[in-house]
Amino acid sequence: MAWNTDRTKALLLTAATEEFSEKGLAGARVDRIAAAAGVNKERIYQYFGKKDDLFDAVLAAELVRVMSEVPIEGHGAAAVGEYAGRLFDRHTTDGALARLLFWEGLERGRNTVDRATRADHCAAKVNQMLRVLPGIDREDAADLVITIVTLCDGWTVLPQIDALLAGTAPDRLVRRRAFIVRTATMVAEALLQDPGLEDGALEDAQLEELRISGR
Repeated sequence: MAWNTDRTKALLLTAATEEFSEKGLAGARVDRIAAAAGVNKERIYQYFGKKDDLFDAVLAAELVRVMSEVPIEGHGAAAVGEYAGRLFDRHTTDGALARLLFWEGLERGRNTVDRATRADHCAAKVNQMLRVLPGIDREDAADLVITIVTLCDGWTVLPQIDALLAGTAPDRLVRRRAFIVRTATMVAEALLQDPGLEDGALEDAQLEELRISGR
């Protein structure tokens, strides 16, 4: 019977995702990952290389999956709030990506692997925000995306702080979701009302008037 390489890789990625998200890069163990997948650990080195490379493969797979599952769609500030709510729901259901990014930040800082590919994914996300909020500055769009990501990731990686500050009432998750949606919507509305946009439009109109008058 032929060895199913794709199935083995999938089993290893699933087991590694759980191990890395719980233990981090330094704390994860290859033998535990292999045992959870029901595979000889030599397969890990054969398919992915060393432990760091397996971590990179897991993180890349999770990033692509979440980005495709939770796109920024629609038009206007309400659509931004709706995106924040969907991202919060995604992390509430499966917080692996948030934890993986948390561990990466702690253990690697700004030193991300495969920066070009990941930068392309992030640029695509900012482009989605610019389509939803046309006219805002690209840096503002990037700040809005990272603000929403931070708010949603925080629920997963800082549960103890949330409990200390806000308590553990049965409706806590619902209230937190509503607050994040409201915050994202308000920030988007503020960006759309930025006087700088109006000033830019006024400047364009003035330039056009000068062009027509020949001055």
